This record gives sequence, structure tokens and C-alpha cells, in this order.
Amino acid sequence: MRLGFGEILVVLALALLFFGPSKLPQLGASLGQAIKGFKKGVSEVEEPESEKKLPPAQP
Repeated sequence: MRLGFGEILVVLALALLFFGPSKLPQLGASLGQAIKGFKKGVSEVEEPESEKKLPPAQP
């Protein structure tokens, strides 16, 4: 299911009505930080820290 331009406008209009114009920049910033943190967490799951810092095995 994809959102079209009209649906996105409706969601933005509802957000503006619900939160008000003064809160929207704060919400956008916190949403951006959440997405950034989520992407960082996903990349860390793919490459765990323990595997990055282990020294090479001795023969």
C-alpha cells in the first residue's frame, strides 16, 4: 500500500490541525532523530560491534 500525494497532504493537514504550527518543527526534528537511530540500529544488527573489535585469531 503506497501513499499518494493527496493522502500525504491530508495527513499533513491533520497534523497541522492536531499539533499546531509551533509544534510541527519539533515533531519533525524528533521524527528525523528517530529514523536516524533506527537506521543506525539496523546497521549495527547487520555488523555487530563484537565482530568489529575482535583481534585476528592466532594460528
